[in-house]
Amino acid sequence: MPTHTMRAVRLHEYGGPEVLRYDEVPIPESGPGEVLVRVHAVGVNPPDWYLRGGLTNVPGSESTVSLPVIPGTDVSGVVEAVAADVDGLAVGDEVFGLLRFPSFDGSAYAEYVAAPASDLARKPAGVDHVHAAGAPMAGLTAWQFLIELGHDHPSPFQKAPHRPTALDADTTVLVNGAAGGVGHFALQLAKWKGAHVIAVASGTHESFLRELGADQFIDYTKSRPEDLAHDVDLVLDTVGGPDSSRFLRTLKRGGSQFPVFPGDFDEEETAKLGVTVSTAQVRSNGAQLAELGRLLDAGTVRVAIDSTFALAEARAAHERAARGHIEGKIVLTVV
Repeated sequence: MPTHTMRAVRLHEYGGPEVLRYDEVPIPESGPGEVLVRVHAVGVNPPDWYLRGGLTNVPGSESTVSLPVIPGTDVSGVVEAVAADVDGLAVGDEVFGLLRFPSFDGSAYAEYVAAPASDLARKPAGVDHVHAAGAPMAGLTAWQFLIELGHDHPSPFQKAPHRPTALDADTTVLVNGAAGGVGHFALQLAKWKGAHVIAVASGTHESFLRELGADQFIDYTKSRPEDLAHDVDLVLDTVGGPDSSRFLRTLKRGGSQFPVFPGDFDEEETAKLGVTVSTAQVRSNGAQLAELGRLLDAGTVRVAIDSTFALAEARAAHERAARGHIEGKIVLTVV
């Protein structure tokens, strides 16, 4: 082991990007079922800025935050130490994962992190740490919405369990916010299943989304998607907000809208249209991440990187996130 301290980004108070501090802290101890990971790269995700802004518990999670706290959930790195009860991982293994979600206990914005072995998968050999760190939360969100939920935990947002729609060559999927983290994975996973994909984003992202396989592109700055798209089987909306229900009009009867951020929907309207609205909450899952990893290794799915920042520049990374129109993922580099 190196010295007993490490650098980490912490919040001592809530607020804007300026509250992110680059501190010296003890290296964490890994407990039973855990490994210590030397972090090479960290993915930046919406929960990181929700926490920074003062959200102290994730819906459906028992854990609460006490300051100071290290934000972050998505890591790629190398196993440094392994608890005695962990099988299948050894010192020196390259791993990636979404840590301890749903909770704010991931502590990923750091040089070392204690990680539950069950949250980790082996990093694909053909994918570098920066790209691997961009995959876990966004990739698993797309996977659990579209491919397989993979758990039976009730959602804090709805009573019924979420059920993905079967996707094949007869299915049309519209992805709203297709250029972002979840959106660009959802587009690629739907294409992998053979679906016809309509990508909605601003015009600057058109060539990027066509490269990823979008069959049709709608620039929402120039036209209203609900005027152009019809007979859609599934809308995956990664944007949310009060306008989300306008996408219901694009669906055929029996179709579904999956809001990644639970929105306002009128039950009478959805019943009248004969459509379903269903949401899920992403959860850590090393086994599913391993499946996604195989697609990443094969090049079937790729992680797009919007920008990278050194760990010490986490503030600038959060400022980049706040400007929006992100293409893929923002990643912090550690090693």
